[in-house]
Amino acid sequence: MKAVLLHKYGGPNELTLEDWQDPTPGEGEVLIRVAAASINPIDYKMRSGVMHHMFPVEFPAILGFDLSGIVRAVGPGVTSLAPGDRVFGRAMRAYAELCVVKAEQLAKIPEGLDLVEAAALPLVLDTGDQLIRLGTNIQAGQTVLITGAIGGVGRSAVWTAKQAGATVIAGVRTKQLEEAKTIGADRVIALDDKDAMAKLGLLDAVADTVGGETGNQLLAHIKPGGILGTVVGPPTDAALHPTVRIGMVGAKPDPVRLLEMARAVVAGKLTIPIDRMIPLADAGEGQAAAEKGGIGKVLLLA
Repeated sequence: MKAVLLHKYGGPNELTLEDWQDPTPGEGEVLIRVAAASINPIDYKMRSGVMHHMFPVEFPAILGFDLSGIVRAVGPGVTSLAPGDRVFGRAMRAYAELCVVKAEQLAKIPEGLDLVEAAALPLVLDTGDQLIRLGTNIQAGQTVLITGAIGGVGRSAVWTAKQAGATVIAGVRTKQLEEAKTIGADRVIALDDKDAMAKLGLLDAVADTVGGETGNQLLAHIKPGGILGTVVGPPTDAALHPTVRIGMVGAKPDPVRLLEMARAVVAGKLTIPIDRMIPLADAGEGQAAAEKGGIGKVLLLA
């Protein structure tokens, strides 16, 4: 098979398309003929080495953490899937023509969802959903502000929070205000507008997808006993706000919830924008574009 390999930490040009041995499914695993893999921030952070303390890379490495495709073969003990099934879900080493995945991490693609476009969903849906349910534990009638709300994780978080019956404030940059009005939040706020932030008031929770000074700034707007859920690490000023709990989230595969949210995508109730679809050979170009930010998902076509 062809796969995108990384032989050392570095820039996007370190990703090269090469021949690699075909994988074989083991107990509880399935072999997927990959239709598409999506590029996520963790991919280029691992490529550059900036996350080597948390996610060390063993070279040569194949990156990629979610995919869509067709089941080609199943390993011993797999009864939930069969060759020919259209599936999507969380994986490892997805930047390749073939990928072995635990069957329990996959869901069948629902009717009406494009096989390739399905690859844009797994990691961002899981992360946004669990940021709200587990990170903030938001309840009906409470108010939560979601940072980076027009990103894939942010949009997923908005959807889950609204499903929970919360009042949702979409936190974005000033230039993103109009787009943010289309994602289903109750209110929008420009986090880079000092006057708007001064009028924000107190919140039951913040769901943070961006980190940095934004997280520090919002700590002061959380009620005593409230919570800041985060997928990017605790704010550096967290110790200065001892009455605010910090809910760290490392999203785990949840195919049941993934399927439910994917059906919301099919119904037009949740949108994860896709910026471009490019060949697997152009993975470096795709990562460079995604790393600059401000665009929708980039899919690699295998």
